[in-house]
Amino acid sequence: MTAIDGSNILAELRETLPENTLITDTGLMETYRTDRAMFCDAGMPLAVVRAQCTADVVAAMKVANKHGVPVVPQGARSGLSGGANAIDGCLVISLEAMDQIVRIDQANRYVVTQPGVLNAVLARAVAEHGLFYPPDPSSKEFCAIGGNLATNSGGLCCVKYGVTTDYVLGLEVVLASGEVLRTGRTTVKGVAGYDLARLFVGSEGTLGIITEATLRLRAAAERPKTLAATFADADDAARAVSAIVTSRVVPSLLEFMDRTTVQTVNDQFHLGFDSDIGAVILAQSDAGGIAGGAEIDSIATILREAGAVDVVLAETDQEADALLAARREVLTALETMGTTLIDDVCVPRDRLAELVAGIEKISANQRLTIGVVGHAGDGNFHPTVVFNSDDDDESARAYAAFDEIMMLGLELGGTITGEHGVGLLKRGPLTIEIGELGLQVHRDIKKALDPTGILNPGKIF
Repeated sequence: MTAIDGSNILAELRETLPENTLITDTGLMETYRTDRAMFCDAGMPLAVVRAQCTADVVAAMKVANKHGVPVVPQGARSGLSGGANAIDGCLVISLEAMDQIVRIDQANRYVVTQPGVLNAVLARAVAEHGLFYPPDPSSKEFCAIGGNLATNSGGLCCVKYGVTTDYVLGLEVVLASGEVLRTGRTTVKGVAGYDLARLFVGSEGTLGIITEATLRLRAAAERPKTLAATFADADDAARAVSAIVTSRVVPSLLEFMDRTTVQTVNDQFHLGFDSDIGAVILAQSDAGGIAGGAEIDSIATILREAGAVDVVLAETDQEADALLAARREVLTALETMGTTLIDDVCVPRDRLAELVAGIEKISANQRLTIGVVGHAGDGNFHPTVVFNSDDDDESARAYAAFDEIMMLGLELGGTITGEHGVGLLKRGPLTIEIGELGLQVHRDIKKALDPTGILNPGKIF
């Protein structure tokens, strides 16, 4: 893009957008270049539009479409695949200021929200009305609903309650043309036409920009009972998970941490775990009352029979909260050790032990620290490669390990990404997973909705 083109575009944006919406200062734009994925390419945008409402997104998209300017939508920039990274000369449309909860309908159990609302803020708001929004990524305190929708996030409770797409009733989406599409409904059932809302969920900003979402809610869950089980090694813990998921018990949370992640969070959160622990499983039951007590007891029994060294029930809410806080902060803790590449493989739940064993071999062969943590209840693990990005050889081995983990996941009948998205990091392996025909169908859908290819180009494929 020439300087004259850029100047003309900026002038048109200033004429079209409200005052203080457009950011062109290089220093300020620096903070909008990347998401939380380390070691991904990023460019410098031409400008950042800090949208306050749908009309701002519409206005910016019309200018971008007219001039063929690439657009990168952004939310809280907490993503882990580079999906929100800027490219040189693009227009970043930030939705972080669109942070209003529009309406909570208690009778019909749904909420209408803007995309910039943080996940935890939404959850707390609906809880005040006796309602429950289950998707709860580990980053819930700083990730936004728009990004959750863009990557179809799951979280710690997905083993029982499902992922983001299971709660989407309707969406308002600004298309590449600047037109506003409203799709879905507020009724519990409805099959009129294609399910376009689900098409946009998980599309990582490549098909349209979500500016409002209508999300299904549930009745508030009971305060869960929490336990922690320790194991001598990760293989035993993985087999214990398989034992739980093949039983008749459905915990509301089932999380796994290997030796590396346990010791890392132990050092930072002073949890009191012994240094020789090989793995920890955290489990919860929110069934409530006598049923909840029976369920957590059943989980404890299964874990003991599967080889747990110790199983401890949290005696207070504070103890339970401390355990879950440590689990949610695993990535932050690992980041203190170096640059991180966080994988996001999901495999059939009866093959978790094979996944864990395979990752241990990759770690040894590549001579790298790889912390393994994840949502064991649905087979979605987050092996995190830790390395020194200033060391070229170590960086090359880190990328090799990252790719080998994805290939291992595919060999075990799984997927390269369970909830973080493809972004920049996983474009190559995507073709292996979905095949050439699947990739062509993706491209055809993209072309139908974004014929000039301006929405988040270079992401996914």
